[in-house]
Amino acid sequence: MFQKILIANRGEIACRIIDTCQRMGVSTIAVFSDADRAARHVSMADEAVHLGGPAPADSYLRGEAIIAAAAATGAQAIHPGYGFLSENPDFVEAVEAAGLVFIGPSSRAIRAMGLKDAAKRVMEEASVPVVPGYHGANQDPGHLAQQAERIGYPVLIKAVAGGGGKGMRRVDDPKDFADALASARSEARTAFGNPDVLIEKYVLQPRHIEVQVFGDGHRAVHLFERDCSLQRRHQKVIEEAPAPGMTPEIRKVMGAAAVRAAEAIGYAGAGTIEFIVDGSEGLREDRFWFMEMNTRLQVEHPVTEAITGIDLVEWQLRVASGEPLPARQDALTISGHAFEARLYAEDVPAGFLPATGRLARLAFPQGARIETGVRQGDTISPYYDPMIAKIVTHGPTRAVALRALESALVDTEVAGSVTNLDFLIALTRHDGFRAGQVDTGLIARDLDDLVAAAEPDPAARVLAVIGLAGLADPQARGGATLWQPLRRTIAWDGGQAVLEVLGPGRARVSLDNQPHEVRWQGDRWWVDDALRRNRIVTHDAGVSVFGGRTVHLVPRDPLARDAAATGGDALTLSPMPGLVKSVHVSVGQPVRTGDRLAVLEAMKMEHALTAARDGIVAEVLAAEGQQVEAGAALIRLEEEAS
Repeated sequence: MFQKILIANRGEIACRIIDTCQRMGVSTIAVFSDADRAARHVSMADEAVHLGGPAPADSYLRGEAIIAAAAATGAQAIHPGYGFLSENPDFVEAVEAAGLVFIGPSSRAIRAMGLKDAAKRVMEEASVPVVPGYHGANQDPGHLAQQAERIGYPVLIKAVAGGGGKGMRRVDDPKDFADALASARSEARTAFGNPDVLIEKYVLQPRHIEVQVFGDGHRAVHLFERDCSLQRRHQKVIEEAPAPGMTPEIRKVMGAAAVRAAEAIGYAGAGTIEFIVDGSEGLREDRFWFMEMNTRLQVEHPVTEAITGIDLVEWQLRVASGEPLPARQDALTISGHAFEARLYAEDVPAGFLPATGRLARLAFPQGARIETGVRQGDTISPYYDPMIAKIVTHGPTRAVALRALESALVDTEVAGSVTNLDFLIALTRHDGFRAGQVDTGLIARDLDDLVAAAEPDPAARVLAVIGLAGLADPQARGGATLWQPLRRTIAWDGGQAVLEVLGPGRARVSLDNQPHEVRWQGDRWWVDDALRRNRIVTHDAGVSVFGGRTVHLVPRDPLARDAAATGGDALTLSPMPGLVKSVHVSVGQPVRTGDRLAVLEAMKMEHALTAARDGIVAEVLAAEGQQVEAGAALIRLEEEAS
């Protein structure tokens, strides 16, 4: 077994690897960028080495600097985590050339699976079913359009390199193919340095089921499946294991296909075989197809660990140090059910736009497995994935595990950045999801209802007013109003309410001209005679009410300028911090509503900014390659004639 390893990653995955290493007595070396000097993974490691600037290209993607750090600190091996250099075969070869062990698959295996078109050919040779489509080398747009017509619409354009939903576009109508192709290629070139794509048949009621495999370079086993169908923008939101509706017969067939796939390339370490499954007639042996292989540990691996009782990072270290497979297939069993919810800093109503901010409040419940790379007081930066934490629950049945997940999310507290917390809670309460009726289109179909279910209700806002007035403090719950009038106006950014203290533990809050009775009784809050599970928390960013349908109020700064004076629909502002990838207009150019003005790249995704109205471009206030902050003015249209 290794004595010391370097972890070539950051955030929650680096922390996750350190957890296992500490249990096994293996010393760890962290690496960090300028933005991560005070990060959680740095504080957890035994040693830490600075790599460079905050951008990944200046730090976590500098393979030569990482290898030099490993050599200088006496590391015997490098664990890549996932993302960054984890699936870079050139990096693997450089690690091995330096006399170090790469804790993962061989460069040959990574190359075999690195390009989706080549991977599908390998799978076909291994008798693994693949999705009907075009995986050829001819990338002429006209030829690709012909292939799409041959396959039949709807089709899916996918980058041959990479993953995470980048370089992927669904096309339902032939007239939209050319624009979708150009957009997918642009995003793929930015993300992976390779604009090539493949075309696949789009399965109308698809489920995303993946099988966890593990190999030692000779033999492989599978550790059963995960259902990852709850997705937005082709990125996973909630994962579970095992898959709803899975039968022993189908599990055996799918697992055997995954093992054949792994053994066909001599796979070593943890990997995932991803299948697209037609769920229109339930799960069937002839209705699943290979999508891609992820030659690394996956974000969602904790649900597999929960149902198998196996530490996959421990297995990685043992096999990389020369041990054979730690278990045979017949020794692996499933116990219960597990869920994982991905808590992100993102604005759901705005289209899941990534967000930033300082975490003024961050607290998790005791009963769930929490994997996080941040702490209260840390900042979500624009340079990396905006994941805050993974919240994992396990139970003897699916219903119990899902109820535990809902409860854990309700008991989670995050303030300082907009998040998807209440959206996740709404998902756990979705009737179809509760019944196990999942497919990749669920979120898109029911998005409006899910967003509405996550909106704060008046009672939560009323409690936030109580907090802002200082009456949530244990010393003030009895209604003490020293030096304060019994009736006063409470103001915050975006609104105000009238508060009347009625007596010990009682108050009236008039919100939007509607009075609400509040009382503190039995160590709980009551609003309009209804018991509330809410918690009022004061922090340095304001006041928050947690417990589902979260509310955050920031005290109004009387000196702050009115944010409404922003130029209205004449001015296009950056919705987030990011890099101006391209500008598509010039001064004097006429535009129509919906025309593309610029493309912003943030947190590994491209976001098109479009005109809010017809008009003439008056100013272009940003240039390609410029880094901008949230709210920065990018494009201004001429004022409309009165």
